[in-house]
Amino acid sequence: MKRPLSFKQWAAALILFTGFCTATLFGYMHRHADTEFEAFAEEFFLQEMQANPIHFHYSVDDPSIYNIDESSLTMPIYREGEAANDTYAISMIADKLDKFDQMKLSDSNSYLCGLMRSYIDTVSRTASYPYFSEPLSPSSGAPSELPILLAEYRFDTVEDVDLYLSILTQIPDYFNGLIVYEREKAAAGLFMSDSTAAKVIRQCTTLMDSAQLEDNSHFLETTFADRLQPLVEKGLLTEDEALYYQYLNNRLLTTVVAPAYDRLADDITLLMGSGKDTCGLACREGGRDYYEALLRLQTGSYREIDEIKQLLYRDLTSNYEALRQLFENNVSLRDQLNTGRSLLPEMSPEETLSYLKTSIQQDYPAVPASDSASPIRCTVKYVDDSLEPYTAPAFYMTPPIDNVLNNTIYINALDTSDDLSLFTTLAHEGYPGHLYQTVYCQRFRDVSGISPLCSVLYYGGYIEGWAMYAELSSYDYAIKLAVDTDPDAAQYYLACRLDRQIQLCLYSLLDITIHYDGASLEDVQEIFHSLGSASNETITAVYEYIAEEPCNYPKYYLGYLEIMELKKQALEIWYDDQTSDACIPSDFLYQFHRFVLENGPADFKTLSARLYDIS
Repeated sequence: MKRPLSFKQWAAALILFTGFCTATLFGYMHRHADTEFEAFAEEFFLQEMQANPIHFHYSVDDPSIYNIDESSLTMPIYREGEAANDTYAISMIADKLDKFDQMKLSDSNSYLCGLMRSYIDTVSRTASYPYFSEPLSPSSGAPSELPILLAEYRFDTVEDVDLYLSILTQIPDYFNGLIVYEREKAAAGLFMSDSTAAKVIRQCTTLMDSAQLEDNSHFLETTFADRLQPLVEKGLLTEDEALYYQYLNNRLLTTVVAPAYDRLADDITLLMGSGKDTCGLACREGGRDYYEALLRLQTGSYREIDEIKQLLYRDLTSNYEALRQLFENNVSLRDQLNTGRSLLPEMSPEETLSYLKTSIQQDYPAVPASDSASPIRCTVKYVDDSLEPYTAPAFYMTPPIDNVLNNTIYINALDTSDDLSLFTTLAHEGYPGHLYQTVYCQRFRDVSGISPLCSVLYYGGYIEGWAMYAELSSYDYAIKLAVDTDPDAAQYYLACRLDRQIQLCLYSLLDITIHYDGASLEDVQEIFHSLGSASNETITAVYEYIAEEPCNYPKYYLGYLEIMELKKQALEIWYDDQTSDACIPSDFLYQFHRFVLENGPADFKTLSARLYDIS
């Protein structure tokens, strides 16, 4: 016969049962909260991915993974008044985010939720100024970006070719939507200056050169034919079918795309005269507030403007003094810097990337492994001659998030004529820059089961700041290559690096001076003349570029400085502020780089807080 439980036994059993129920309920709440957040994150990710069929094609290799019919996607067509509605749409997303309690989420989901909250908050601030953005910017706008994206559009299947040709037919409507937006900008008194408009018009005429289209030598014709050939070799297309597709492509370029560029140029011509002379955002009502919001969005820095200025000034002063000291110690160094020297061994771009990939292994973690045994590949291409005046010195084409094996780097021959600039550019775009960072972050998310949401949140300061960090560190690798044949290589390359930093820091300060403080062209001329000789033509070009591309230089250089500040903070937190510069642990760089890569892309406020969370 069983004995009844005593009061103490009943009390102990009740405590155990209550604890079990509480733990079960707590676990259920966490799982339920995680499930809901992950569903929300996936929905947001898919909506953003499907907004533009070209970007979707670049971002996803296998659409079936996400149950998306790629053929149903269409180019985003701007409709009258849509810009003013962005704030409401963003507020709806913010309201959904506010329903999630980060304390009930897993560590990775909690981090992602906080990251998204800060991102949406920053985006909403810029959306409050709907007509300040410039989709037709001469340096980074749709007219110059679209041809590059079309030229690199992947043809894995015959269906991809059909999708591509369908996109060509949509370009007129896409451009018409941009003109609707530009008319609204003009009505709001925010249309571009006549000098900027003239650049856009000239761009439209140059990019779709009628003579090249007529003799089938245009790069959108030759690259199309090149991309068809692998399909022929695989037996997916016959030679006759490939020729017919070439005929369709050439016809669409001639009768649809080129006229769309002509109409865009004509419409811009009609709007000329409705904008102000070239000036910064500060010369427009609300411009300074918009610039503050844009600077935060583009750079990921949450510092106040005055603090950013001080950070840049300190860096400029320190580097200027270091360069001055170098010149004093080596009187011929200044002339060498002005004329340039070739010290590196002759290497192809591919050989340079291979050297860099090997050289970084001690200080940078290896890219996480994947199921695929195939190596990570990179093709280096040169920008077509017609695009050289309108594109950056180089750029990296981000691969699909579900297939990072094949990467492409474009080089602009106009800006990489010497061996050192090509070397540092390949470090910026390749290893340990964009290519390495992109592949590492994506592989880490895959291995860790982290939502791909981060791939649609834009963190320019992190991405370009990391690439600038990689570029500047590559001078040390260049020294190792050259110092055996030229003992003075170290001093020369150090001077080159300091000169590069001074220029980028100065341009970042000018960005703030022009867009926040309201400096005019004349003011900028005075600044340059006080620093030394510079032609008015050069100064005007610098001023116009910065005025047309707000926050571009800070995105690179302030992003770099934020990474350097993060590095100082990591040293203090991880080693209790007891480590001197001379006694930094040998694995510190490796661990710091790993932290930045595995917690980004992100804004720097979030990364700074994360240092404490995982210390």
